[in-house]
Amino acid sequence: MPKDRVKKAVLAYSGGLDTSIIVTWLKETYGCEVVCFTADIGQGVGETASLAKRARESGATRLITEDLREEFARDYIFPLIRSGAVYEGKYLLGTSIARPLIAKHQVMAAEQVGADAVAHGCTGKGNDQVRFELTYTAVNPRLKVIAPWREWNIRSREDAVAYAKAHHITLPDTTGKSLYSRDRNLWHLSHEGGPLENLANAPEEDLFQLTVSPGKAPDRPETVEIGFERGNPVSLNGKKLAGAKLIEALNDIGGRNAIGRVDLVENRLVGMKSRGVYETPGGTILVAAHRELESITLDRETQHYKERVAQRYAELVYFGQWFTPLREDLQAYIDKTQEHVTGSITLDLYKGNVIVQKRSSPFSLYREDFATFGHSLVYDHSDAAGFIHLFGLPLKVRALLEEGGKGIPPVPPEEVDRD
Repeated sequence: MPKDRVKKAVLAYSGGLDTSIIVTWLKETYGCEVVCFTADIGQGVGETASLAKRARESGATRLITEDLREEFARDYIFPLIRSGAVYEGKYLLGTSIARPLIAKHQVMAAEQVGADAVAHGCTGKGNDQVRFELTYTAVNPRLKVIAPWREWNIRSREDAVAYAKAHHITLPDTTGKSLYSRDRNLWHLSHEGGPLENLANAPEEDLFQLTVSPGKAPDRPETVEIGFERGNPVSLNGKKLAGAKLIEALNDIGGRNAIGRVDLVENRLVGMKSRGVYETPGGTILVAAHRELESITLDRETQHYKERVAQRYAELVYFGQWFTPLREDLQAYIDKTQEHVTGSITLDLYKGNVIVQKRSSPFSLYREDFATFGHSLVYDHSDAAGFIHLFGLPLKVRALLEEGGKGIPPVPPEEVDRD
């Protein structure tokens, strides 16, 4: 018997094994109508083409699809690039940054069809359940949230397949199943599970789908020029491109040059460590180019402080806290820093390496005449002596004290501060 009465639920639907059986399970358990929602965020047309038929065969009333690729690039990926956020020094947050967008539009779909509940297929061990549900709460806290993996008795893929067979649910790819759990979108492709759960196993070459191995990459570098305006990438090799198209083009270029492979053991929000292998070819290029442009357009204090902000921003994105006041406030600070991050960066891509060739900006703070070791109007070499003396004064005092105070004259009484 259902715990709570639900009239209509909107399910975040991929068409895979889990979400296919969830449609039937929702109807069976909650006695509700089920509407499926799918967001096209660059996972590939082949994955969404037959979803409507599959959803109806599983028992859904309809499938709502939204092409969100451009919104994903403009309102999620580009702010992420501007922030410089990288989780634990390696992960470019490909799955993390997509979940708030999907969940927001899922809620909008629920409001559109008059649903009183939303559902997802995230497991009880992962980060995605948090990302989806925090977004639901932020966008529409009145909707009931159903998380089947936290309620049903299904505990394995074999259990799920058995449930599907018992309920006559047609499933694709059940015979030639992948060894890995994968998530793909415009920004990246992730691989988890299977042989990767043993840290002694190196990723097999046939695991990778977006990138060639360094050994199979061209023997000559490929040069790309990325143009930026206010921190946003706007052009590739001199040609203006919309956000999604630019990322897609760089995915192709980076992929054939073995750019963007990461093998990472990360700290999940829920408290355990997990291993993921990520392919982010275009993203790796864009993040590198943006960092180089900031190196010539941000002053030292801003650049260093922004690095600290980026670490916190990465945690917020990873933890699913996109729609929070802190993330929005940090974004306001970040976007202020990007006012002069305009220019172009030229890179060579060679067998997995991103090598900087040229940096250019009308707002560059780098001046060859100032940086030269020769004579400069803005720098007097003799000034360095006083600066070094004051900068090193704490070290001098500590060293003298460690010697027992020898060499430190007493302070005259008239110079003692008596306030």
